[in-house]
Amino acid sequence: AALDHLTRRSAVRDRIDAGRLGVMGHSMGGGGTLEAAKTRPSLKAAVPLTGWNTDKTWPEIKTPTLVIGADGDTVAPVATHSEPFYESLPGSLDKAYLELNGATHFTPNTSNTTIAKYGIAWLKRFVDDDTRYEQFLCPLPRPDLTIEEYRGSCPLGS
Repeated sequence: AALDHLTRRSAVRDRIDAGRLGVMGHSMGGGGTLEAAKTRPSLKAAVPLTGWNTDKTWPEIKTPTLVIGADGDTVAPVATHSEPFYESLPGSLDKAYLELNGATHFTPNTSNTTIAKYGIAWLKRFVDDDTRYEQFLCPLPRPDLTIEEYRGSCPLGS
């Protein structure tokens, strides 16, 4: 509904390229991101941030999806939310799973360089089809002070 309003009725609709849309949301908005990707396969990218949803499986998604979870999330624990979301995405899909180290459910509510780096790279790679950003996503980043785990499909766009 929000994308329809934005592209059809908003005051800025004439400045929006409806063929280059992506979605990103936090918590239930992260779950909504997956719902949007499921119902709108024309989306170019989806990034659920510490997403929460009662539906744990998303095999019908065709949108390149970066799932971001947090190792210390007690609202939407990765074992029951982000990991099952990622694992249920089709194997043929461009997808990645980023688990933040030392983070909570509310980490996306504040400035976070790791979320910004990988979220922007994902959106630029798939919304703008700018392959220069693939260097930030492939080869897969290794665990470090901010990354607990990273899984994904490389190369992208193949």
